[in-house]
Amino acid sequence: DPDVLFAARMGLRAEIGHAFADDFERLYAAMNNNGPYTPDAASAGRRALRAVALDFVAAGEVAKGAKLAAEQFVHATNMTDRLSALSALTLIGGPARETALEQFYAQFAGDGLVLDKWFALQAMIPEEGTTHRVVTLMTHPEFSLSNPNRVRALLGTFTNGNLTRFHALDGSGYDLLTRVVLELDPRNPQVAARLLSSLRAWRTMEPRRRALIETRLRHILDQPALSTDVKDIATRALA
Repeated sequence: DPDVLFAARMGLRAEIGHAFADDFERLYAAMNNNGPYTPDAASAGRRALRAVALDFVAAGEVAKGAKLAAEQFVHATNMTDRLSALSALTLIGGPARETALEQFYAQFAGDGLVLDKWFALQAMIPEEGTTHRVVTLMTHPEFSLSNPNRVRALLGTFTNGNLTRFHALDGSGYDLLTRVVLELDPRNPQVAARLLSSLRAWRTMEPRRRALIETRLRHILDQPALSTDVKDIATRALA
């Protein structure tokens, strides 16, 4: 049950973040580097460790984490710090997240690699409205089903990285995947098949989700003119 696993993981993160709050705050402050950006391994390691510390501060003390993340986002001088702050804000939620997402897009619109991160972070939001958010993002001027990297960033991240929302019990995540796979199959069967691969382990799910997924897989196989790639994935999944 993805919801049970997600709740357990988030609960453990919160316990660790709360129990070692002072240590994580000190570590976060110690890893700050106000000097110019340098790409060497030691500096990269400090930035990565600072991101981990921020993540645990936000997990254990939400208000404090939100404040630190918002400040870091505004004052970041490099993409690593900017993205780690935005990542923390996406998990926390609220107006600060939406403002940061808007500012990030305004600053990096047109930069394909950076915008892939922007799409992926939103696909990872573990909230009920995320499926609708993903559908809305598919109408964004920067999104196209003809762009494999963008498809992987948004839909691949949603189906493989946001298990609690993709596997929502209302079946909305499965419906979205089914629609996209069938729409994408005539254009790029390899990418469509890769997206469908997110359902290969469907038999490990609890009974309600298994039934929902099996219905979608059989619906896909019933379609005429299905590509060999997608047909192979669906057939193997149901074997």
